[in-house]
Amino acid sequence: MLPDNLLITVLMGGPGSERDVSLASGKAVLKALLDAGLRVEGVDVKGADFDLPEGTGLAFNVIHGTFGEDGQLQSILEQRGVPYTGAGSKSSAVAFDKNLAKAKFLEAKVPTPASEIIDVSSGVKMPEMELPYVVKAPCQGSSVGVHIVKDAAAAEAAMEDAAKYGDEILVEQFVKGRELTVAVVDGVAMPVVEIVPPDGVYDMASKYPWLSGAQGSQYFCPAALDEATTRAVQDAALEAHRSLGVEVYSRVDVLLDDEGNPFVLEANTIPGMTETSLLPKSAAASGMDFTALCLRIAELSLALGKR
Repeated sequence: MLPDNLLITVLMGGPGSERDVSLASGKAVLKALLDAGLRVEGVDVKGADFDLPEGTGLAFNVIHGTFGEDGQLQSILEQRGVPYTGAGSKSSAVAFDKNLAKAKFLEAKVPTPASEIIDVSSGVKMPEMELPYVVKAPCQGSSVGVHIVKDAAAAEAAMEDAAKYGDEILVEQFVKGRELTVAVVDGVAMPVVEIVPPDGVYDMASKYPWLSGAQGSQYFCPAALDEATTRAVQDAALEAHRSLGVEVYSRVDVLLDDEGNPFVLEANTIPGMTETSLLPKSAAASGMDFTALCLRIAELSLALGKR
């Protein structure tokens, strides 16, 4: 239970490319906590010099991507001595950096696509990996800087775009399969969600059609998987979550190939938190409504205290 006099400040927005999505998440969380009868205020964060309302006892962080998900905001809150929701500064930084996360997955023997890291600090270079492959900017969310490359003609443009976001680009073996995601809350894997994009590519447009006017993806929860496959996907997600040392909750993205083998792509430590986002869909399928999910995240995080 949360203390009756606790002031929760919902941090939303942020300076990154996912600002509009974060504002939507923040408004949804703010409403849910207000509906639960709690003392809540919202703050639109635009940079590191943001102010918190006096007496804030818990910062509920829903700033997706750069600044909110990469450990920067967490470090600021730690310096100010303010408890906050979700992953800590160190685990956030590791999970957000695709190259660091990949190393943790491999160390823990988490099933994940074969990969190589390309240093482009002195100019764009081509991967040695055979086509098709996926080019990924190292520290971006919501598929920013991600390109599925199926022919040599598209490879250089993909590498050049990803190089805009960092000096070390992750290139992964392309795995053809079903797009799945698994929410992990307090060490428990929730029902698997299957994502079916309109054109087979789950990108920024198909994730957030209300931003672009594009056709949105379809979602199925629980995913139509047999019991053994469901367990294998959930186990892979849990292994990934644990390997990164993530606190409280995450949402782990998994590809399931045609032979039923799961491949972990990444763990999102500040996943979408609108009532139609994937984490709330998974929670709802387990019997936890959106308000209960927000309260659970707040309770678990407050129990960790100052970090």
